[in-house]
Amino acid sequence: MKTIKILPLLLTLAALTNCGNPNAETTENSTTPETVQEEREFYQLKIYSFSTDEQISTTDDYLKNAFMPAVKKQGIDNVGVFKFITNETDTVHKTFVLLPFKSLEQFKELDNKLMEDETYLTAGSAYLNANYDNPPYENIESIVMQAFTDMPMMATPNLEGPRENRIYEMRSYESPTEKYYINKVDMFNAGGEVKLFDRLNFNAVFYGEVLSGPKMPNLMYMTTHADMDTRNKNWEAFVDSPEWKELVAMPKYENNVNHADIWFLYPTEYSDY
Repeated sequence: MKTIKILPLLLTLAALTNCGNPNAETTENSTTPETVQEEREFYQLKIYSFSTDEQISTTDDYLKNAFMPAVKKQGIDNVGVFKFITNETDTVHKTFVLLPFKSLEQFKELDNKLMEDETYLTAGSAYLNANYDNPPYENIESIVMQAFTDMPMMATPNLEGPRENRIYEMRSYESPTEKYYINKVDMFNAGGEVKLFDRLNFNAVFYGEVLSGPKMPNLMYMTTHADMDTRNKNWEAFVDSPEWKELVAMPKYENNVNHADIWFLYPTEYSDY
């Protein structure tokens, strides 16, 4: 997948956690801004990359039999585990793990609590105690996000049909500066992109403001479709919709994305999605 090089950028977590658009438009809503702010979940997206089948098998066994049961003991439900559909330009096998948190404190405490769980340590021993010269993955990328105001909590897709045919589409939109990034987030919320996705049955799982990650400033979101044909038809309807044509023509939303990455995923048998 082609990438556009942009200047390296690192924003502090605290600053972005409180980030908002000072010029954001407002719409009528029975929920107060304070309530929405309190409801907004935090997410961690962990992306495992592998170079061997053995690594994939070891990590799958760990995630299914050790990690998933252990995080649920900590009250963390609706955990997504997905496999990347490789393509001609990206042949690296990857596993995406999506975790919701009620607070950053819960996120910070998770690893310590897992290491106190004897059942977890036993079930995950092959992964946790892997030797330095035989690691269970090549690397792990960790991205921390906070939910958009217009979708403060994750949702499970309302889909019928075979689970194995489903397409989960993860997107990352990078912006040239922090100001343009805030503008793009506003385009989703006040501008109405979230509502348009809802109207066209994109079955969004989450929309997230990236607080810490390798390609900032950026936002990420995931939609779900019954199959690839449905996905393609949904995007055609989106591009052809009057709402999008009006929105994309607004001068105030010009140039707020300079690169997009798209990953097509499918759920593992043990994923909650």
